[in-house]
Amino acid sequence: MPDTDDWRSRIQIDPAIHHGDPCILGTRVPVAVIVGSVADGDSWETIIGSYPQLTHDDIQAALHFAAEAVNRFDYIPIAG
Repeated sequence: MPDTDDWRSRIQIDPAIHHGDPCILGTRVPVAVIVGSVADGDSWETIIGSYPQLTHDDIQAALHFAAEAVNRFDYIPIAG
C-alpha cells in the first residue's frame, strides 16, 4: 500500500526560496501556480510543458497541499 503522506515530502517552504511560498522541492515552482493552472483548466501535460522540471507526482502533491490548506481554513459565508 502506498504511503498516502508521501506528497508532503515534495513540498518545501523555505524563506530563501520564493519568499517562503510553498514550492515543489528542488524547484522554484510555487504550489499556488500549479493549483491556479489546474483551476484555469490547464492539463497536467500543459503544466509540465511549461515547467518541465515537474512530474505528475509533483502536481498531485500540490493539489494535496491545497486540499489540506482548505480543510484547515474556516470559511464564514457573507450573508447577502
